[in-house]
Amino acid sequence: MIDRVGHIVAGAGRLVGRRVVRFFRPHGMVTIWEHLKFLIVLVLIAVLFRSFVVLPYRITSGSMMGTLLVGDYYYVSKFAYGFSRYSSPIHLYPRAGRIFGRLPERGDIAVFKLPTDDRVDYIKRVIGLPGDRVQVTGGVLHINGEAVPRVPSGTYDLELHPGETLRVPQYRETLPNGVSYFTLDATPYGPGDFTEEYVVPEGHLFMLGDNRDNSLDSRFLAEVGFVPYENLVGRAEVRFFSTDGSAALWQVWRWPDAIRWGRVFGTP
Repeated sequence: MIDRVGHIVAGAGRLVGRRVVRFFRPHGMVTIWEHLKFLIVLVLIAVLFRSFVVLPYRITSGSMMGTLLVGDYYYVSKFAYGFSRYSSPIHLYPRAGRIFGRLPERGDIAVFKLPTDDRVDYIKRVIGLPGDRVQVTGGVLHINGEAVPRVPSGTYDLELHPGETLRVPQYRETLPNGVSYFTLDATPYGPGDFTEEYVVPEGHLFMLGDNRDNSLDSRFLAEVGFVPYENLVGRAEVRFFSTDGSAALWQVWRWPDAIRWGRVFGTP
């Protein structure tokens, strides 16, 4: 009797065991693998998208006011200038040079790796191309010996701190290729208003911020200097979001007031 009960219990155990294995092993493992494959594909798509198409970029300094504001978010085109080792987060490209490289045009707003520290991204306006002679005299930009037209265009309320602004002169500058934009000149005797003449080396660019008295750029050789062509990350194309920073991420109820609705979607 005891042997018979033991056989019955053992048989039931084997049956339950087979069902448990059948339920958990094939079905569960397939489900987990499918999830893993989905996550791997998502990661690959994100890496390829950031490497070949666009990079979302947040403006963190006032060096490009009043064109770009702190808290603006832009899509930066990776393929505008071709691809270099700085185009991909996992270094898909060669150590030197660019693939499908194209020189920027004067007036482009470009993101680049700081020549003195390639862990840092800067965003400035392209002013000088290889071989150009660039100089600033009395706040007036000169390219190849010619003064760039600079027309007074009222004033701009420059935000120094939350709730504190400074009204500064604003000018419209027009480059030789016709690209026109606003610049700010807080003081006529700023450290970058009187410079030597710079000759842009081959394979390099001269970059300036639009907020001329609050921009660390190619005028300051020790800190930035000429930007190697291969340091370009991409060109700022589309603004897709903007916030004044008055609401933290978790303060959902304050988002409507913090968002600059008039700057959601636009171009630089």
